[in-house]
Amino acid sequence: MQEQYRTVAREGVYETEINRSRFLCALAPAATEEEAQAFVARIRKEHPTATHNCFAYVIGADASVQKASDDGEPGGTAGVPMLQMLMRREVRYAVAVVTRYYGGVKLGAGGLIRAYGGVVGEALDALGTRTRQRFRIVTVTVDVQRAGKLENELRSAGRTVREVRYGERATIEVGLPDADVPAFRAWLADVTAGTAGFEAGGEAYGDV
Repeated sequence: MQEQYRTVAREGVYETEINRSRFLCALAPAATEEEAQAFVARIRKEHPTATHNCFAYVIGADASVQKASDDGEPGGTAGVPMLQMLMRREVRYAVAVVTRYYGGVKLGAGGLIRAYGGVVGEALDALGTRTRQRFRIVTVTVDVQRAGKLENELRSAGRTVREVRYGERATIEVGLPDADVPAFRAWLADVTAGTAGFEAGGEAYGDV
């Protein structure tokens, strides 16, 4: 598995004009291919009179799903450069739709490649990206009266507290880099005088 990847910080639209053509790049995070396709369909519905609605998306931390469409532009001049920009920026779980309103000046193949790839790059800069890191999920169980103090200590130590649940005992779910697990286990035993339960679980990605 990838140790980390970048994704789009938020959904948004970036607009620019190149040789009198309007280019609008809509970006969004997408957890699945279905989400990406639904976003593409939504943008197309919002711009039914546009000359082209080209798209590219990358799903999977390892970029296992990659799709692109030129939507009527000359082959390889729109969707592929958009996809290449997402890949070059190491952006995953993201979808980009570039809507073009033709302004009467032809850009040529090279101009189109620069325009479509460039507007995705500019949109990423404008909207921002966030990095997601692979974590091992560990579950800590402690006495309820000790839980609040332990949660505070975890947060002040910069640990990623994912969830806290209260029952007969308190359960605190923490995300840790794999390499930190042994040291964390020793630290936990020390601060709780060995009274805390510890269980290492599966893996997930979380914000760095």
